[in-house]
Amino acid sequence: MSRLPHRADVPPVPVQELTVASADGSRLHVELHGPEDAPAVVLAHGWTCSTRFWAAQVRDLAADHRVVVYDQRGHGRSPEPGPGGYSTHALADDLEAVLRATLAPGRKAVLAGHSMGGMTLMAAAGRDAVREHGAAVLLCSTGSSRLTAESLVLPMRAGAFRTRLTRAVLGARAPLGPVTGVSKAILKYATMGRGSAPERVDACARIVHACPRRARIAWGHVLAELDLEAGVQELRLPTAVIAGTEDRLTPPVLARAIEAALPQSLGLTELTGMGHMTPIEAPEAVTAKLRELVALYVTVDNAARAVSEEEVA
Repeated sequence: MSRLPHRADVPPVPVQELTVASADGSRLHVELHGPEDAPAVVLAHGWTCSTRFWAAQVRDLAADHRVVVYDQRGHGRSPEPGPGGYSTHALADDLEAVLRATLAPGRKAVLAGHSMGGMTLMAAAGRDAVREHGAAVLLCSTGSSRLTAESLVLPMRAGAFRTRLTRAVLGARAPLGPVTGVSKAILKYATMGRGSAPERVDACARIVHACPRRARIAWGHVLAELDLEAGVQELRLPTAVIAGTEDRLTPPVLARAIEAALPQSLGLTELTGMGHMTPIEAPEAVTAKLRELVALYVTVDNAARAVSEEEVA
């Protein structure tokens, strides 16, 4: 009997699920995959996404890595926070809480973030948990500032008017509605490369349309005012950057600015023909970069020693 292909947005069943409390009491849904004593990778998804966004990476890496994925507050199975709970400071708090809850003291991991997940890593760059647990970083399709000024989603000449309209789009209150052929075409134009396979467009649409409306709007307002340039300077870990050449949401100019400002840059990889959703559009390239970073900066001895120390304690 032939095996059915994996749907692009369906990850394997986790070996463990946790609910982690952040600094303000917000609850975060966390999933653990793969062997406990294997080299660790922590994945943070972007705006309007969920743990399902990393399905391809989890399927591949969980065979021989400990993979930690979590739903950002207000996304997936993580409830919406209370008043004032949407900020880059909160994103950093959440990442710290997840690292503390899932990694033994001193255990290192490769930390990866896509879009708002990359912004999470930049926001948390100076935090103790990132210094303790971070071995290397992968930033996928993200920016540190000037998102509304540089966005190419609206086919207009750059300037103050386009920036104002882009800010309005990020905070748009209209519901996304069901996944249809028209909505998939719009999503593909805004977030994916022209050559993206239909099943990958469908996967992205299912994930994005499942995001709660209030969380989408609230985080859209945060992104519209984003300024994490100081966080880039604080990211004192070996850091690789990936960007799609057809990314309209966070164009490559933003990735180039991050790469140039990083204290320990490992370089920028520009994926020809890819848009904003690189972990789904080009899963092999993103997974290969994660494996490369693990091989270079995380050892099995380090992982095993951290687990052993936790057991003794």
